[in-house]
Amino acid sequence: MDCALYDADRCHSCQWLKQPIADQLAAKMDNLHQLLHGMAITHNYPPVSGPERAFRNKAKMVVSGSVERPLLGMLHRNGTPEDLTECPLYPPSFASVFSELKPFIARVGLTPYNVARKRGELKYILITESQLDGGIMLRFVLRSEAKVEALQRSLPELQARLPQLKTVSVNIQPVHMAIMEGELEIPLTAEQALAENFNSVPLFIRPQSFFQTNPHVASALYATARDWVRELSVKHMWDLFCGVGGFGLHCAAPEMKLTGIEIAPQAIACAQRSAALLGLKNIQFQALDSTAFATGQQQNMPDLVLVNPPRRGIGPALCDYLSEMRPPFIVYSSCNAETMARDLRMLPDYHIQRIQLFDMFPHTAHYEVLVLLIRHDKG
Repeated sequence: MDCALYDADRCHSCQWLKQPIADQLAAKMDNLHQLLHGMAITHNYPPVSGPERAFRNKAKMVVSGSVERPLLGMLHRNGTPEDLTECPLYPPSFASVFSELKPFIARVGLTPYNVARKRGELKYILITESQLDGGIMLRFVLRSEAKVEALQRSLPELQARLPQLKTVSVNIQPVHMAIMEGELEIPLTAEQALAENFNSVPLFIRPQSFFQTNPHVASALYATARDWVRELSVKHMWDLFCGVGGFGLHCAAPEMKLTGIEIAPQAIACAQRSAALLGLKNIQFQALDSTAFATGQQQNMPDLVLVNPPRRGIGPALCDYLSEMRPPFIVYSSCNAETMARDLRMLPDYHIQRIQLFDMFPHTAHYEVLVLLIRHDKG
């Protein structure tokens, strides 16, 4: 893939950009096989990939430069700002959003935060696009609430120029640290969730809730998990680290009991809204710590536990608990195969029945992987 930013030595975030996609996939498969060396695998499916450009539904832009000429992009390690609005990973629809935001920042007087001087207000611009209807969620990450009223007053003008804006909010991140967002979220629009739909499953994205950045591959990932689960005899399922409920809502059937656990209340609110639209009654989503919830249960074990943890994996406590309680099936979705491999080695009573790599992050060494584990005495 061609990229003027890469060729000009201005951005190397896509470390593998000059490698053909086939070579990238082969290297990722080799890495996965090395991590799982010595573990028996019954079915190893071909990798799933998507478009190599314009595939991202999110832009997380550091705001730098001056209030008159803001830059949206990143800061190099030496503090030099880089504008990334022409990054080919973003869809063409983002171009109009970027072009309208820059003069809007100037009109409202949102001074970009200067890291060296610890001065300014606007730290980040966060954009998410729905594949359902092209709707946009826009978030301004500010150092304080000083400019919230000015933003609210000027918002109708921006909405007139960008009618695709569905939900807009301000996040307050007051500390001088490289943290993307703070705890306080101030909605500026009545609608606070962006509607999405994968595989005829309605999903919702709220500020401060995790959502995959590659919709094409994420849709395939969810659909694959659904197909694997529905081939099993599952009447009761846990969806741990469930986020907005993508996996559980895909796998759920009217007769199945499903419990989804996620620590972020915003994500749980999205999952509950989706379940209501689907008419699912035998389903419960709760805002709790997944490990604490699971290890606190000593009865009514599910037939299947699905885990989709952050990069740190599920860890020894949850692995020990699953080994003790021995549910027949475990589905593990991971964005970090290294920690996943570590966790799988702590589950000696299970073997890998199915595994598949999903190329969620083209042009980098990162990938997603889905694994179906079956207890040894189940086949």
